[in-house]
Amino acid sequence: MTPLDRARNSWGWLRAHPTVADGALALGVFTVMLCVAMMNPYGPAAQHGPMVWSTRTPGALSLVLMPLAAATLAFRRRAPLPVLWATGLLSFVELLFSEPRAPVAMAAVCALYTVAARTDRPTAWRVGLLTMTALTGAAMLAGPMPWYTQENLGIFAWTGMAAAAGDAVRSRRAFVDAIRERAERAERTREEEARRRVAEERLRIARDLHDVVAHHIALVNVQAGVAAHLMDRRPDQAKEALAHVREASRSALGELRATVGLLRQSGDPEAPVEPTSGLDRLEELADTFRHAGLRVEVARGDQGSRPPAAVDLAAYRIIQEALTNVRKHAGGRARAEVSVVRVGPHIEVTVLDDGSRAARAEAAADPAAPPDPALPSQAGPDRSDQRTRPDPSGHQDQPGGGHGLLGMRERATALGGVLTAGPRYGGGFRVHAILPVKTRTGHGAGETEEPP
Repeated sequence: MTPLDRARNSWGWLRAHPTVADGALALGVFTVMLCVAMMNPYGPAAQHGPMVWSTRTPGALSLVLMPLAAATLAFRRRAPLPVLWATGLLSFVELLFSEPRAPVAMAAVCALYTVAARTDRPTAWRVGLLTMTALTGAAMLAGPMPWYTQENLGIFAWTGMAAAAGDAVRSRRAFVDAIRERAERAERTREEEARRRVAEERLRIARDLHDVVAHHIALVNVQAGVAAHLMDRRPDQAKEALAHVREASRSALGELRATVGLLRQSGDPEAPVEPTSGLDRLEELADTFRHAGLRVEVARGDQGSRPPAAVDLAAYRIIQEALTNVRKHAGGRARAEVSVVRVGPHIEVTVLDDGSRAARAEAAADPAAPPDPALPSQAGPDRSDQRTRPDPSGHQDQPGGGHGLLGMRERATALGGVLTAGPRYGGGFRVHAILPVKTRTGHGAGETEEPP
């Protein structure tokens, strides 16, 4: 260990034990006062030539005042102002009544530095001015030497420097504490921001996984039921249904691979490069539902502009989830209408269906048609409104705590839009989303729409 390291360790130990440090300071100040009191710069030879240092014996009063003033410094951190008053009073008495003088004022200088370093600036300067005036005035008026001697001016200078040095130390400590507090606050803010971003990313991935799995598994379930029903009587149609099952499962695997690929590190050669789903694939999405027997009509009124990627993906997922809910709850014989319209600075997405009542009526009129797994039994109760049942979180969704409508609302809200969903008058269901073309970003600047 180097001497510098040992000095740092010793300084750290003294900072951890302030009482020991103050006691050591008191002992050192007493030693210095005693040594200075025993030196006489004005010896006999100094009257006829250069200054000659000699020794002298301190007075009895000085020998009493010096240890008292030094011992008082041991409590300077516990009670700065009382220690300053005590040392100032002892120094004042020494300057008025002791001959020869001893440097008892050194203790008052140390106490004044402590007060300036541990109190506010107005208090430090008021107390410092009072101490400086009282001690300097006593030294100039009561001493045997002229008022302009260096000893008297030295008291004035040392008290002023003590107050200034203490105020500088206090200002530096406050500055360092402010920097440390800002750094800690910034660190906490960064950690909170990181946790918030992680939570948002987890929620976004969960929504994507739900949309992909719910959509494709619903289609696979429907086509598998159709194939099982037609396997014996219409094998050709059963094979076609199984082909749709295979295509839906392949699409599900592809989208799952793309979604999970978001978790890979940047620059990973195995990361997916397939473009993200968007409104340009809306017809392809509608065809998958048409193959499942759902009659879907698509109307586009947004040609000529392409929304930002976030809005494009959100609109696509909202339509996908809404059509999946139509297929699950209203059945394959229901009719769905999808419209995407540009209205000023917003894109409005609407998905309508005529409900399971019409699907049940058609199923009753065509008993030879394959059964629809989404429809209830002919003799059973009507459950056409089961999408509107509120879940415990206050959102309307399917029974059993599904997350379809909740996920759609979260997608719209995350972009600064709004989504409403509810039953239609006369039967059916309506999902309507209004999404802004310019989305909000973390820096307050919005993404602009892209040219077609």
